[in-house]
Amino acid sequence: MDIRRLGDALDRHQVPLYLAAIAVGLALGALLPAAPGPLELAVEPTIAALLLVTFHGIPLRGIGAALQDGRFLLTLLAVNFLVVPLIVWALTRPLASSPELLVGALLVLLAPCIDYVIVFSALAGGAHERLLAATPLLMLAQLVALPVLVPLLSGGTARGMIEAGPFLRALVLLVLLPLLAAALLQRLAPRLDLSPAMVPLMMLVLFTVVASQTPRVLGAGTALLVLVPVYAGFLVLATAAGILAARLARLETPSARALTFSAATRNSLVVLPLALAMPSPLVPAAVVTQTLVELLGMVALVRVLPRLLSR
Repeated sequence: MDIRRLGDALDRHQVPLYLAAIAVGLALGALLPAAPGPLELAVEPTIAALLLVTFHGIPLRGIGAALQDGRFLLTLLAVNFLVVPLIVWALTRPLASSPELLVGALLVLLAPCIDYVIVFSALAGGAHERLLAATPLLMLAQLVALPVLVPLLSGGTARGMIEAGPFLRALVLLVLLPLLAAALLQRLAPRLDLSPAMVPLMMLVLFTVVASQTPRVLGAGTALLVLVPVYAGFLVLATAAGILAARLARLETPSARALTFSAATRNSLVVLPLALAMPSPLVPAAVVTQTLVELLGMVALVRVLPRLLSR
């Protein structure tokens, strides 16, 4: 079997493969508490590699045209920074008596994803090139919004805890460098095809993230169980909000799918360094719990959303 046929076979079975990667990661993280330490160091490089392959599959010369779609960009910003905060505020009210869990949930739910959302959107037939074009704008917008929204919705609990450093680092390492590398490869090796690596890299990312963070979640005990319905509810409501906003804005199907994924997918891997810098271990555990819930939800959404937003 040549590489192209192997890639096609992996594409046909990608959903069960992703679920298997998550299951193995959970088992390793639970059974071998010492293993996740080195794996945590591999999280960012594996995501960067995945995004490099994703960016390489997009005609980067078309990014300029994507940025000219003002209706999509305005709808994207409105959903992520006006509609989503209202959903988050309503869902997190039961956490008001647990400040650490509240801050962790707000930190992750208020930040739109800038990395693997592009991959999931591409898998579902979304206009991932438009999300790619909007990535720097989303990053800068949340850099400005989080220091305001998190303290506001937490009643001042998180005031002074939000720093710009981790966001800027993620923008450079996870977006700008892979984007530059992809552009160079497209120019220097125009016939190079990296698409067969997409599914294996996604499996590696899912395995690495889940395996490295499972001990942190287990160490928090049952305190995190209250977050599961909050995060699951967010996935449902944010998906519904994205679909409704796309229809109101009369977006074409690929753009509607991309918008919906952006609404439902959060920036957990980028805000995790912020959470780890906070004094309570429950804050990063709350962020990681969202990662686990979201990854399972995204695997399902890749299959469901094309049916909800069909051509």
